[in-house]
Amino acid sequence: MSFVEAIVLGIVQGLTEFLPISSTGHLRVVPALLGWDDPGTAFSAVTQLGTALAVVLFFWRDLWRVAGTWLRSLRDAELRSTLDARMGWYLILATVPISVFGLAFKDQIETGARNLWLIGSTLILLGLVLLAAERVGRRTRTLDDVDTRSAVVVGFSQALALIPGVSRSGATISAGLFLGFTREAAARFSFLLSIPAVVLSAVVTLPDIGSGDGPGPAQTAVATLLAFVVGYASIAWLLRWLTSHSTVVFVVYRVALGSLVLVLVATGALEATSG
Repeated sequence: MSFVEAIVLGIVQGLTEFLPISSTGHLRVVPALLGWDDPGTAFSAVTQLGTALAVVLFFWRDLWRVAGTWLRSLRDAELRSTLDARMGWYLILATVPISVFGLAFKDQIETGARNLWLIGSTLILLGLVLLAAERVGRRTRTLDDVDTRSAVVVGFSQALALIPGVSRSGATISAGLFLGFTREAAARFSFLLSIPAVVLSAVVTLPDIGSGDGPGPAQTAVATLLAFVVGYASIAWLLRWLTSHSTVVFVVYRVALGSLVLVLVATGALEATSG
């Protein structure tokens, strides 16, 4: 991987991690469209650390409060019923599904799941799911209304993001909308939930960076830094956007990109697999 590729893909990661359009899907599609090699799942996972750091810095006050209250609640029973203490448990609970399925299907995720037929199809399918969530969601619940059922549903939805093209934020925001949360509340819970999932994914795949013919550590570091900067800006923009706009623009984009990918693969302009 050249440094030009690292710069482009770092920007792509930062832009697409929090928008409901699939960062892993884009890190497979964009190189294919530009004639570059597939950077692989390890590169995708580690560059997500940049966007995870962006979430930590953007929500550091919330995270500090939740973590502190949760830890104190382990010894102080009176704190266990507070929202911050419960939120700590909800984030842990919602991370379990993606951790279990990620380890169970690690080999499939790194190989067959990066097929462009699959990615194009999931881009379209999840786009239609997001549209349905927009149509049926009541959008009356706030972050204060998160409960165990919500954490379980959103957690299993997040696990679907192990399939490139689904989009972790797209799946979790859709689940939140189906559960009746406002767009902003669904997005905030999605962003907070991304931190443990992304860190665990990066830790598992970090040893693969620099091995074989994949991207080297220097290129990966450049891409991760750019992902952090662009990701931070993306969070701020999306939260403002969702206060007064729907997610339909992302639905249109997903369906259009997925259709383009499927047409290019069907006509032989793109190879479905990088191997």
